[in-house]
Amino acid sequence: MTWRKGHIVELSIERMAYGGRGIARLDGIAVFVRGGVPGDRLSARIIRKRRGFAEAITVELLSPSPDRVPSPCPYFGWCGGCQWQHVAYERQLAYKREHVLESLSHIGGLKEPMVNPCIPSEKTFGYRNKMEFTFSDRRWRLPHEVEMRRQDDDFALGLHVPGAFQKVIDIEACLLQSDTGNRILELVRKYARDSGVPVYGLKTHQGFWRYLTIRRSNARDEWMVNIVTSEDRPDLVQPLADLLAGRIERLATVVNNINSRGASIAVGERETVLFGDGCIRDRIGPFDFRISANSFFQPNSMGARRLYETVVRYADLKGFETVVDLYSGTGTIPLFLADRVRTVIGIEISRSAARDAAMNARQNGIHNCRFICGDIRERLGDIGNAPDLVVIDPPRAGMHKDVLAQVMALRPQKVVYVSCNPATLARDLGMMTDRYDLLEVQPVDMFPHTYHIEAVAGLRLRRG
Repeated sequence: MTWRKGHIVELSIERMAYGGRGIARLDGIAVFVRGGVPGDRLSARIIRKRRGFAEAITVELLSPSPDRVPSPCPYFGWCGGCQWQHVAYERQLAYKREHVLESLSHIGGLKEPMVNPCIPSEKTFGYRNKMEFTFSDRRWRLPHEVEMRRQDDDFALGLHVPGAFQKVIDIEACLLQSDTGNRILELVRKYARDSGVPVYGLKTHQGFWRYLTIRRSNARDEWMVNIVTSEDRPDLVQPLADLLAGRIERLATVVNNINSRGASIAVGERETVLFGDGCIRDRIGPFDFRISANSFFQPNSMGARRLYETVVRYADLKGFETVVDLYSGTGTIPLFLADRVRTVIGIEISRSAARDAAMNARQNGIHNCRFICGDIRERLGDIGNAPDLVVIDPPRAGMHKDVLAQVMALRPQKVVYVSCNPATLARDLGMMTDRYDLLEVQPVDMFPHTYHIEAVAGLRLRRG
């Protein structure tokens, strides 16, 4: 085997890997090529070689795949926000279904699981109702900008470069959010840069400006701006809030989260409302939802409706059931199920999300939902009688093993599992199928131009 790191080789891309890279084979070794599309013939430089696989970057596209399309974003290929803008949308959907199917088969050990075709997103650009941008003192420049190095190399507000977390591309506009979101991004960038106050260094942990989170109510076209800083400086953030309130017509609220810890998260230890009432209200299907700055809410409002309608369909409710919803967030799933069951109990660890969930139920005239705030491992025993249905919508890490064990011990007749990670979905379902039959899985595309995919699985307790 004569090739090694640094060598340029010719490759034919055969498959698409979960994570967005194309897969080729060279001398029997799998080579993962960033930006490769199945059907491409290209030359690539080997950048990493390990036992059993290698990684490469494209040097020249020799013969493009028929599934390759032009990307409209100038940052594509460098920014970590999207991986598949260069892939025809119909093929993106097919790859996502394949990733779910492969995970269930290879990780979960499930034989011939029924995985339906992926439900598409109604919009493929401008679909996100939440964008999180990072301030950094280490600006990463695109190749054509290298000769333009200026004094502002110590300032960036944008998205991360894959594999270089401390470096951020200074992004003028992101096509995943609407034009108003990009106007907010530009106003905040100019204000922070002109303030003379340093941005936060992800390596040094020094500086003031940390994150900018922009949220939109799709139903009302209202906007929330969350400015995350390292300390409480009303003399700096209040004038910015006033500026935004004067320039953005549909601005509903501006908040300041203060995060003095080293953890790289856009959530503060405390929050100050600078303008408005600190929340926005969105609508999914027939329901209105109150969303505060740190509450989880599905980033694609239109896609969320299809996701929750799938949950309702898989639940196959008769009207008498007691339902437990784990990781209930702001109460979206409980509200969709409430008028079809006797009672719904949601468990959520985030205090602000649980508070929003209770308020959402009241505002929608729903009185058979109860929300418990706390760690599921500690609070699942507080539900009382065993439920007929358990709905599980965990974070990317999937269910904690202790939660899975408690769910199995409850033995509900039906389980509906909502997942944003095919690998952990497959892992958890593989353990649950000792007692449950997996009926079918429905992928739902909430994130066009990325490899991310939501999936809903329906399970029924096996007799005997």
